[in-house]
Amino acid sequence: MIQPVSTDLYAAKAPLEWAVIGHGILFTAQIPIGADGAVVEGGIEAQTRQTLDNLRHTLTCAGGGMANLTQVLIYVTRREDLATVNRLYAEYVSEPYPNRAAIIVSGFAREEMLVEMVAYAAMQETADSQA
Repeated sequence: MIQPVSTDLYAAKAPLEWAVIGHGILFTAQIPIGADGAVVEGGIEAQTRQTLDNLRHTLTCAGGGMANLTQVLIYVTRREDLATVNRLYAEYVSEPYPNRAAIIVSGFAREEMLVEMVAYAAMQETADSQA
């Protein structure tokens, strides 16, 4: 059984939750959208920062933090953007670093997106999730 994580992120119109916890593992995919549901402007730096802010917010809402991350999959549309993503990622995530992969893709569901992150985190199981 999975438990949705309640966040203050923009309510998606698609049939999805921003994050769920199952068997003590948080599963989430984060994109660079602001409170209005629009993809933030400002290029890869602004989009990466918004994506990481959304990830941190989600982890906090789940009762954890960036230190709970076990794996992060980073998707970008341009290889040359990885240096910027790495620099910003290092501002949000500290040692011991989670396992990580970076993948170059041809695009996302929202054409204006330059980055997306899929993350997994080890969370404390509650009595409800053990039932």
